[in-house]
Amino acid sequence: MTLLDGKYVSNQIRDEIKSCVSSLLSAGGKAPHLAVIIVGHDPASETYVANKLKACEQVGFRATKIALPETITEQQLLSYIDSLNHDDDIDGFIVQLPLPGHIDETKVIEAIDFRKDVDGFHPINVGRMTLGFSSFVPATPSGIVELLRRYGIVVAGKHCVVVGRSNIVGKPVATLLMQKGMDATVTICHSQTRDLKALCLAADIIITAVGQPGLLTADMVKDGAVVIDVGITRVDDPLSPKGYHLRGDADFDAVAPKCSFITPVPGGVGPMTITMLLKNTLQAYHNLHNNNQ
Repeated sequence: MTLLDGKYVSNQIRDEIKSCVSSLLSAGGKAPHLAVIIVGHDPASETYVANKLKACEQVGFRATKIALPETITEQQLLSYIDSLNHDDDIDGFIVQLPLPGHIDETKVIEAIDFRKDVDGFHPINVGRMTLGFSSFVPATPSGIVELLRRYGIVVAGKHCVVVGRSNIVGKPVATLLMQKGMDATVTICHSQTRDLKALCLAADIIITAVGQPGLLTADMVKDGAVVIDVGITRVDDPLSPKGYHLRGDADFDAVAPKCSFITPVPGGVGPMTITMLLKNTLQAYHNLHNNNQ
């Protein structure tokens, strides 16, 4: 059994990005610039944003945080987005989700210029990805594919079961895996799927992304399977200094011995997500820079 070390691979990619930025600066160019809009004071969101800004600093990007009050109106937020769409100094930007209940997330996502949509959530980017065209791909699915590639895991002709059908992970990762060049046979499972155990047992690769601790048990995994665990849930633990510990969707201790490869939680897919956001931002910089030549 081999652990898919997302932290190690993430650091490799960040070093590559940092080297690209150094080359840009040496040639007289500017550093890529990412802006992040955060609305309100959700603790988890604030942590995610802080980690993204720190990652930008590590690779030499410029980063701008735009903190807006929870009481901001939808129209005011859309105005901020419009200003970033037209700001030539900003290469890419994201709006940290979730948003307060009075703001329509769909309207917000659609308002972002798809050429600066480094989250890869805009319908144009989703459509282009589905068609196999050049696009920004959501960071977590992109990170999963990169992990598979860098560990030399062949997916062509393999049966891949994706558990979860979210727009952020399940649907896009399934789309990526069945594209030409990846060539997996993909089954998508969800809350209404019958006999999940039988489908998982038939899988060469299982990607689970539902946030249900212990969902994937040893009797659902065949010997030699690859398990990519995207789920991450805080579970109360009075013996832990933090008062909780993190668990994935897989019952790791029981499942891992049966696997050829498996991601730990934490330390597997998680570190890849911000890194692929950085990669998208670098691509946005190149796209905009080349188009302006």
